[in-house]
Order: sequence, then C-alpha cells, then structure tokens
Amino acid sequence: MRTRILSAFLGILISIQACDDSKMETEAVQMSIPDSEWVNLFNGHDLKGWIPKIHHHEVGDNYANTFRAEDGVIEVNYDEYESFEERYGHLFYKEPFSNFHLKWEYRFTDQWLEDAPIYTFRNSGVMFHSQAPETILKEQDWPISVEYQMLAEENEGELRPTGNMCSPGTDVVFEGEIDDRHCINSTSSTYRWDEWVSAELIVYGDSIVHHLVNGDTVLTYSQPQIGGGVANRFDPTIKVDGQLLKSGYIGLQSEGQGVLFREIKIKELR
Repeated sequence: MRTRILSAFLGILISIQACDDSKMETEAVQMSIPDSEWVNLFNGHDLKGWIPKIHHHEVGDNYANTFRAEDGVIEVNYDEYESFEERYGHLFYKEPFSNFHLKWEYRFTDQWLEDAPIYTFRNSGVMFHSQAPETILKEQDWPISVEYQMLAEENEGELRPTGNMCSPGTDVVFEGEIDDRHCINSTSSTYRWDEWVSAELIVYGDSIVHHLVNGDTVLTYSQPQIGGGVANRFDPTIKVDGQLLKSGYIGLQSEGQGVLFREIKIKELR
C-alpha cells in the first residue's frame, strides 16, 4: 500500500513539474516575441486612413475643412468657420489598438475661436480606447474615451502642465482607487503655445497607462473603464459603466483651438 501511495505521489509531482516546465516554455516563447516595428499613421500628404466625426455632423463629414493635411502636418484649422457652435471634433484612425506605444509631436497655432468655451484656449488632445467613430451619434458631443490632454502656457509665469488625463464617459484608477475627477494633472513643465512638444502614450490594454512629455513619464494610472460623466447624448447601449476598456480608437481633437500634429507613429506591444 505504501509503495502504491508513494508511486502515486511521485506521479503527481512529475505532472506538476511537467505543467510548470510547459508554462515556463510558453512564457519564454511569449517573451521572445518582439514588439512590432514603428508604423506611421499619417502619410504626410493626405488624410487617407482617418475618419472625422464632428459634433452636429455625421461621421465622415469634415465640416468646413476642419482637419487638413499639408507639408507633413495634420492641421486643425477654423478659417472656414463663421462660428464654433460647440463643434467639438475628432479625427479617428481607421482601426483600433489595444497594447501600443504611440508617439507624436504637436504645437498650437495663434488661431482660437472666441465663441468656443474659455477652457479650450491653447487646449487640445489625443483620445484613445475610444468607441468606434460609427457608433458616435450626430448630436453626441464627446466620444466615450480616455484623453491625453495637451495644454500650453496661458499666462506667462503660471504653471499649466501638459500630458494630463481627461475622461469623457470614462473612469481610471489613480493612486489605488477610482478617481472621479474629469481631469488629472501631470507633473510636466509648462510649454509655450508655439513650441513643438514631443508626446507619448504607452498603453497596456485595460491595465497600465503611461503619459510621457519630451521623454519623461509625467503621469501613470490604470484600469481605464467606462463610467463618469461629461459625454452627452450617446447611445445608452454603448455606455456600460464599469466595463474595462481593453482597446479602442485613437482620435486627434479639435475644440476651437488651432493645433498642428506631426510624426504620428505607433508600435504595437506584444
């Protein structure tokens, strides 16, 4: 009897070791899979692959030529507008991403529509983990998404960090708990409106998110998820509060302030 028990026990140990060895081999293979190469999302001369969605307008309607491609830059320009009328807009890349490292450079222009809300002055952003553009209703103001907020100096000598997080229709976990603030400031420096700034997002699905400015990590949070307020007149079947956001679309923002985007590239992370 003892011999049988000992044999059975040894068999269990061998099985456990085999499972552990298999798991280690699988993990080793996964670790050996390299990240993808950098891919340019913007071809430098037109908006091929990008989809506009502007408040009060249908998906695909680039009202008044808001988004333009010229000389290697995507420009947000309002020279064909008579008034802003809350035409918050976003230019979405055609496909979603989950685990990725996104890089771009931006700077503001001296163009700002005075009938836009005052908070939009020298303010723009890049949305990620957004709902698909075709699911955004005509009268929906903001996509359910997470935003890398871009700000520039408003008054000389006053701190105004960039690379902040804003959350239209979403929540994030910051410092160990869900933070119900719409925006969380980063620790970045303040930059002039006409200065090119290098921005980066490192996103691991519904896990960790890092914001970088000029190569420095300025904000980290986790568990992006549907929740909170700010977004209005959305399809209620889309907004399932508490649902973790594992992936979504990337969108460049227009909200009354002229801004330039260039060198937009992405690397998918394995």
